[in-house]
Amino acid sequence: MESTLNALGGILLNATPTFFLIIFLHFYLKSFFFKPLEKVLRERDDATTGARRKANESLSEIYKEQEEQRKQWKAERDVQIAAAQQSAKAMVEAAKAGIAAEADAAKQSLEAQSRQLASQIADSMMEGKAA
Repeated sequence: MESTLNALGGILLNATPTFFLIIFLHFYLKSFFFKPLEKVLRERDDATTGARRKANESLSEIYKEQEEQRKQWKAERDVQIAAAQQSAKAMVEAAKAGIAAEADAAKQSLEAQSRQLASQIADSMMEGKAA
């Protein structure tokens, strides 16, 4: 048993430099490789998050501008529609007045023609009885 313990002690004694080398390598890689890598990854993540935030802000600004433009176009369209309605109403009123004037002229013409025809009929009937 003592020989086993001596052999085990020798193995541990021979493994000690390897153990310390691994511990040293662990801390060396951690401080010179993983910490700078973690810092770069964190900065990259912050930059990406910031870019996304800026993109969302600019997108919301674009939506606001589009909404303002849409409201302006709607207001312009409403003004144009009102002007077109007013113009159409004026045209209809003018057409009604024109039709009324034509109807009055036609009535007067018909009255004059009917009087003339009545006079001609009366004259022809008088000539027929007189003869």
